[in-house]
Amino acid sequence: MSLAGLFPIDKWNFKSQSILTDLPEDEYAELCSHMEEQRYRKGDVIFREGTVASGIFFIKKGKIKKYHVDHKGKEQIIYVANKGELIGYHGILAGERYPDAAAALEECLLSFIPKEDFMATLNRSDVLPRRLLKTLSHEFTVLANSISVFAQRSVKERLAIVLIILREKFKEETPSGNDILINLSRSDLANMAGTGNENITRFLSEFKATGILTTQGKNICIKDVKQLIKLSGYGNIR
Repeated sequence: MSLAGLFPIDKWNFKSQSILTDLPEDEYAELCSHMEEQRYRKGDVIFREGTVASGIFFIKKGKIKKYHVDHKGKEQIIYVANKGELIGYHGILAGERYPDAAAALEECLLSFIPKEDFMATLNRSDVLPRRLLKTLSHEFTVLANSISVFAQRSVKERLAIVLIILREKFKEETPSGNDILINLSRSDLANMAGTGNENITRFLSEFKATGILTTQGKNICIKDVKQLIKLSGYGNIR
C-alpha cells in the first residue's frame, strides 16, 4: 500500500540516494575506482561520534542506524539509512569529526570512499556539489520536522510514526506480495521513539490487540497501516 496522500514520508527520509544517481559517467567511474567493499555484521560499529572523519560509505546492502550516545550511555537513533544511501559525508564536508555514530542493524555490505578521493571528485565536479547542497537542505527540513513532532507528540503517536517509517524502510527490500517484516530490537525501537522499553512493549501489545500489527519474536508485521496513521496524528492528511 502506498502512503501517498496519507502520510508525509518524504519529511522523514534524507534522500541521499539521489547524490550518486545519474552522475556524469566519468565522475561516477572515478568514485567507483576508489571504493573498497567492507562487510559488517549486525551490531558492528562503522564509525563512532567524535572520531576523525576518514571517508564516506555507500550502502550496497543492509540498514544502518545513525545515533548519538548521551552521557549515561543511552542511544538516541536519529535516522535509519537504507540500501543506496550515503553516510559519513557530514563530517567530511564540514572538515570536522563524525557528528554522530553509525552501526549495522543487520548484515551489511558497504563501499568505503576515502576522504581525499571523494573531495578530489567533488572539487572537479559541476553536478556533485549541487546534489549535496540539495540533499543537505532537505535533511535540515527532515531534522526540523523530527524535532518539532517529537517534542509535541505523545509516546504512542511517536511509536506509530516510527513504525510507519520503518515499514517503508523494510518494504524496499521485501519481494512483492510478501509480508513486510520489521526486524528491529525493542531497544532500538525505544531509542527511535525516545522512550523506554516498557512503553514499547505496552503499546505494541495494545496495537496487536486491536489488529494493527502482529508479532513473531522480534519481527513486526503491520496489518492496518491506515489505523496506524490515525494514531500517529497524521490521520487528517489528504
